[in-house]
Amino acid sequence: MVATALGLGEFIDASPSPFHVCATVAIRLLDAGYTELSERDRWPESPGRYFVVRAGSLVAWDSATGLSPFRIIGAHTDSPNLRVKQHPDRLVAGWKVVALEPYGGAWLNSWLDRDLGISGRLSVRDGRSITHRLVRIDEPILRVPQLAIHLTDDRKSLTLDPQRHVNAVWGAGDAGGSFVGYVAERAGVPETDVLAADLMTHDLTPSGVIGASGDLLSAPRLDNQASCYAGLEALLGRDQSPSTPSEFLPVLVLFDHEEVGSTSDHGAQSNLLGTVLERIVLAAGGSREDFLRLLPASMLASADMAHATHPNYPERHEPGHLIAVNGGPVLKVHPNLRYATDGRTAAAFAIACQQAGVPLQRYEHRADLPCGSTIGPMASARTGIPTVDIGAPQLAMHSARELMGAADVAAYAAALQAFLSAVTS
Repeated sequence: MVATALGLGEFIDASPSPFHVCATVAIRLLDAGYTELSERDRWPESPGRYFVVRAGSLVAWDSATGLSPFRIIGAHTDSPNLRVKQHPDRLVAGWKVVALEPYGGAWLNSWLDRDLGISGRLSVRDGRSITHRLVRIDEPILRVPQLAIHLTDDRKSLTLDPQRHVNAVWGAGDAGGSFVGYVAERAGVPETDVLAADLMTHDLTPSGVIGASGDLLSAPRLDNQASCYAGLEALLGRDQSPSTPSEFLPVLVLFDHEEVGSTSDHGAQSNLLGTVLERIVLAAGGSREDFLRLLPASMLASADMAHATHPNYPERHEPGHLIAVNGGPVLKVHPNLRYATDGRTAAAFAIACQQAGVPLQRYEHRADLPCGSTIGPMASARTGIPTVDIGAPQLAMHSARELMGAADVAAYAAALQAFLSAVTS
């Protein structure tokens, strides 16, 4: 399957939460002949195509090359949004209200006056064990209402308090049960069996190709599901290419919790990637010495989205580094290591873009503005693997709706596929 803007839109619409991203990717991997493994089991010694899921994170690989250096595409499954508090039920001025709080750097004003659904997972008592059940309600059950302009102080601006101003209404009056009970009923489980709930909101407007020439993609969660999709297409495209060289063992790793610092048992600062890589080596008959020798010969592409130059705010961008949508993948460099790119890894990705036949853009952040970061510096420091930070250009990062070039989807996936095999010395 060739990566397309429509394909990315379908991927995003099917994946409203990190748990759903992993489920969507898992279905594609299983259809392509991959086998899911459990981290608790002994892994097979025979080469093959495998993947593991740890909560909202996933690692997939093809070990047909044996003890080879790794070429890794890394991305993240989470996006800024509004998440449901543990005790969400409120009754305020006659309104049934669900208490929400921002996750990550959500651009709060973009979440106002939108029809919102609910997704995530329920942890449910199942006899003497606990099961985790995905839940997804694609119906307009929540809305965070804007304050009327007539009730503001100056009719020009409004500062949102994340504690008080992002709670959602879901009905009038005090009739009915709890919000978690409503979600449990929709999931087909008794509320009394729900032991925990990881629930979040998502915008219900479908992804769509827009613009007079159909050259733009409007969608939620482009940051960073566009990279998850492009990385998956790159891995599967490499598997299906008979002419692909086999000098490297390809790996796709999708981490949760990047938007809040990656410090969790399955974020980029966890042992997930390093543990999986070492177990791949051990299952192939290698030793820890072999594993440690392979790391410096490997390379990681930290795939996250990049800032396209904004037409209404061009002065907010570094002069001489203007980034265009539909202009190809973006190489991201930061001297203070907010990105992990250095000369070695920049050159390797440039070669990959040349081999893929796609243009390469180079991004630097303004020195007088704080710069965001990615999984790149953390994963590189954790594993010792040389890393390059790259992305696809977009506008409105961290908004409830984001915008990218439709042609960039295929170019992004092609560059990542070439990276998995591009030979450098």
